[in-house]
Amino acid sequence: MTALLLDAVGHAFRRRTALAGLSLEVSPGEVVAMVGLNGAGKTTALRVLTGRLRPASGTARVLGEDPTSMAMRTARRFGHVVGTPLVSPDLTVAENVRVAALLHGLPDRELPAAGAVIDALDLGPWTGAPARTLSLGNAQRLGIACAVVHRPVALVLDEPTSALDPRGVVLVRELVRSLADDGAAVLVSSHHLDEVARVADRVVVVHAGRVVGELEPGGSDLERRFFGMVLDADTADAAGTAA
Repeated sequence: MTALLLDAVGHAFRRRTALAGLSLEVSPGEVVAMVGLNGAGKTTALRVLTGRLRPASGTARVLGEDPTSMAMRTARRFGHVVGTPLVSPDLTVAENVRVAALLHGLPDRELPAAGAVIDALDLGPWTGAPARTLSLGNAQRLGIACAVVHRPVALVLDEPTSALDPRGVVLVRELVRSLADDGAAVLVSSHHLDEVARVADRVVVVHAGRVVGELEPGGSDLERRFFGMVLDADTADAAGTAA
């Protein structure tokens, strides 16, 4: 079964097209990276997939359910960080992760998982620090920790390494890969093509609100092929408009 699905999704903001029939799917055990230029529609697509935006057309599904009305049992198997992480600034790192675990329905006997994810993201030195005192990079890692503490079977991350130092990038990469190896479907949006190619099974290129192709993660000249794909899409659009 496809775990994450966008099928011919369309949406516009004040007559500006954000999504133009975008379609993609992510299967269990797979990491899919969604890459594109600023304004390509990546974050809008993720907002649809996480139920924060109801599209004008098309279909979105998470574990077979509409993300705007999914059942609690399904929501507890889903994890996401799109925009501002769901973190309380006044709670400590440990308290935020524990609360996230409880909200996702982890029973008391499984709460040690909160400590495990803190260790996995190297947040141990800040367990007692209020979230509002964290650096931007540590705050980003905390948001990810809260999103994955329950070991979701479907995960959506928007620019998860944008504020991280090289060590933080590696830690998040290893965590994402471990979740997928355990059977989770993971969709990651990023501007960092070389970085996401290190963890992705597939790299989907989004441009002008739609998928315009895929890149082989292990291939060479990723940047050149990415820009070539974007240029080809723009050329085809211009030719279609002229016709």
